[in-house]
Amino acid sequence: MELKGQRLAVLLLFAACVQADFLEPPEPVASLRSFAESETRLPCHYQVEGEQKVVQVTWYKELPDGSKDQIITAHFTAGHTEFGRYSGRVRFESGTPTVNSALLIPSTEDSDQGSYACHISTFPNGNFERHIALTVWVLPISSLDPVLLVEGQSFRVAASCRAVGRPTPRLSWDTDLPGRSQNRSKEGGSVSSYFSLHPLRGMNGMKLDCLVWHPGLQRPRRISNRLVVQYPPDAAIAAETGDWFAGLENAELVCSSGGHPKPQNVTWTRRGAALPEGASVVGEKLVFGRALRLNDSGVYECRVRNDVGEGKTEYMLTVKETSRREGSVDNLLLIVIGASAGALVLVLVLVLLLVNRHHRHKNKKLEMELSEKTEEIQSFSRQASFRRLNSVSTDPRVHPEDYAILRVDSRMKNSQLSLERPVSATSGRWGPPAGVEVDELGRPVVWHEGGDATRGAEMDGEKEERRRRVESYLKDSNMSLARQDQGLGLTQPHLAHLMEAEPPPASEGHEEVDAADEDEADEDEDEDGGSGAHRLSKALNNHFYSSGGVLRPRPHSNAILLHPRGQII
Repeated sequence: MELKGQRLAVLLLFAACVQADFLEPPEPVASLRSFAESETRLPCHYQVEGEQKVVQVTWYKELPDGSKDQIITAHFTAGHTEFGRYSGRVRFESGTPTVNSALLIPSTEDSDQGSYACHISTFPNGNFERHIALTVWVLPISSLDPVLLVEGQSFRVAASCRAVGRPTPRLSWDTDLPGRSQNRSKEGGSVSSYFSLHPLRGMNGMKLDCLVWHPGLQRPRRISNRLVVQYPPDAAIAAETGDWFAGLENAELVCSSGGHPKPQNVTWTRRGAALPEGASVVGEKLVFGRALRLNDSGVYECRVRNDVGEGKTEYMLTVKETSRREGSVDNLLLIVIGASAGALVLVLVLVLLLVNRHHRHKNKKLEMELSEKTEEIQSFSRQASFRRLNSVSTDPRVHPEDYAILRVDSRMKNSQLSLERPVSATSGRWGPPAGVEVDELGRPVVWHEGGDATRGAEMDGEKEERRRRVESYLKDSNMSLARQDQGLGLTQPHLAHLMEAEPPPASEGHEEVDAADEDEADEDEDEDGGSGAHRLSKALNNHFYSSGGVLRPRPHSNAILLHPRGQII
């Protein structure tokens, strides 16, 4: 037991020395992967120390039965030697194999996969080895075999894909076709895939690609393919015009057809008769080399054929004496004229609507502006009325609220007094001069030297005449006062001679004139003794003037005039 322990310690120490002496591979056993038909490098580099020296390097391949197959040997003096089937297929990487012992296989084969050993013989330390397991991958070799299909066949294989490689590749399909795939694998890394479907003409030319997947490929390998489905042709006759009439030049019929493969044989026939004289077949066309005639009418048949089958169709050609274009041109002209008239009417209606809308908008705007102006004028009128109502007279003699009543009162009194006291022509005052006899109207009596009877009769007539004139004057005075209350204007034709027809005085200095008149009236009152009536007459003259037989108020800054309708002016 003690001896075994010592041996184990020596082996561990030896392993540690080996681990330290090899630069590559650093591990005693290493794995390496390579691809077939590519260069493979098997590393082996031993680092000597001190007086140690590499004498010989030998590469072996370890066989499955445990034996070794010598590949190449290099001696520090005798050179290198290749053995067996490896001769010419392998070589050392360096020109001094005892320093760098890496082995190169320029063209790796599938059979090169296995385990290799690098044996180093040194002096005086002995032998050292490194073991490398080599795996050789074979990139897949793939192929795709398409199948020719015919429309109407049963469910069958449309294409097959095969691939061989190590490790075994994987196959798939890239297509939009409705079908089913099936994969099969074989020994040696071979695999196959089959794609089956029901062939239809619509599938012709669609993509059916095979994808090959392998670990040695960065992306899958694509094998492009298009599905081929053959089907019989479908014949169809096309005409450049449908207006066939006698005299038409360059008339022709074209027979178009589908099908795969494309038909090469086209046949034209006429039912019940041969083709007309002057008609010839040019490719797929039936060409009339002359003007059409009425007897060219008939049923024409086109027949096409390919490798799968054939197709045919018929066309009824009817030749008329005249062309339909003449009538169609007239109809087209009528349609154009009608459309133009309709468009013009529509434009006129739109213009009328726009003009009407513009006027309505303008009227509405004017109404709004008029309403605003009316409201503004009314507002200004109300403000002016309020200012007149709130104004106060500066005349200390009469209160503002009694001023209008005083004016009317004074006019009435003045009218009555004027009837009672005529103005003296000599004195210019009211009443007759002293010592003069007056009549019942207060006027001086003029006496004549005639008889009393005659004078009495004249006096009676004069009295009757005076009475009628007084009644008429009183009636006119009352009517004038009534009109004054209604319209602020007194029409007194009989008092016109009592007042001076002069224009109203200016507003400036009006108060001073009034004061002077009042003083003069006071002096007259003291002198005559009938001052009340005289003062009223003066006041009437100061505040009114006669114009065209109508009494009008004199302007005054503090006067408030009442309109007959109750409005303040």
